[in-house]
Amino acid sequence: MSRAAAQPHPQAAPAAGGPGARGAGMGVRRFGRVNWLGLYTLTSREVRRFLGVWSQTILAPLMTAGLFLAIFTLAIGPRRGEVMGVPFVEFLAPGILMMTVIQNAFANTSSSLMAAKVQGNIVDTLMPPLSAAELTVGFIAGGIARGLLVAAAVWTVMALTLGVGMAHPLWAFVFVVLGAAFLGGLGVIAGIYAQKFDQMAAITNFIITPLAFLSGTFYALEGLPAAMWWLSHVNPVFYLVDGTRYGIIGVSDSSPWLGLAVASAATALVLLTTWQLFRRGTRMKA
Repeated sequence: MSRAAAQPHPQAAPAAGGPGARGAGMGVRRFGRVNWLGLYTLTSREVRRFLGVWSQTILAPLMTAGLFLAIFTLAIGPRRGEVMGVPFVEFLAPGILMMTVIQNAFANTSSSLMAAKVQGNIVDTLMPPLSAAELTVGFIAGGIARGLLVAAAVWTVMALTLGVGMAHPLWAFVFVVLGAAFLGGLGVIAGIYAQKFDQMAAITNFIITPLAFLSGTFYALEGLPAAMWWLSHVNPVFYLVDGTRYGIIGVSDSSPWLGLAVASAATALVLLTTWQLFRRGTRMKA
């Protein structure tokens, strides 16, 4: 046999890194820059999670918001007088709506991650070929969807029972989306760091609830002591509540443009942190 016959043909050996090479293509995304199917599947799962128990995720928050309004109306509504030029109950309604939105957006994302970690099926989220950005968008989209549905339900009841209209629908929509995205991102961060349900309850009770209650939901800032006035203005949720109030009844404590800037910056920071945690895999396998 000649030496030329003994040598393999140049085309017989697979090129390095080619399709025939050992382990070729490992870790390479095969669906373009965005895994649209995976992103849709994750978002659909997050939406179906809360729609499957709508009596707890939609109806229960609606009942809670209605109870808040009923209690304040019966207790101090008629005697309170006007606040910022509008009846007290109308002033109160947008704040309760936003408070309900942010609590439910936080609950949606945090419970999803927390349950997956406790039940041991977090691998179902980690194994699919989803990037950190796609994981962030999928979870946040579920929180926004729940926030929008809750907001629509609460506003519909308020419109039918209190006659609350919609002064600036686009402003109201933007602030509701920002509020759901902001608290949805905080819910993801809490779900990543919390290892037990009692830790999640502590985060909710000592961080999320004070942020919601000390944000001008039940009062105007004009009559507050100086310390509380400044404390309220460093709370991003204040700008969400104030912007929603401007969108629904047309009055606000501060400029809606300032509120939009602060709320957008806070939301962007939270979402960036969420993306970084997913990218690093922080405490996702604990």
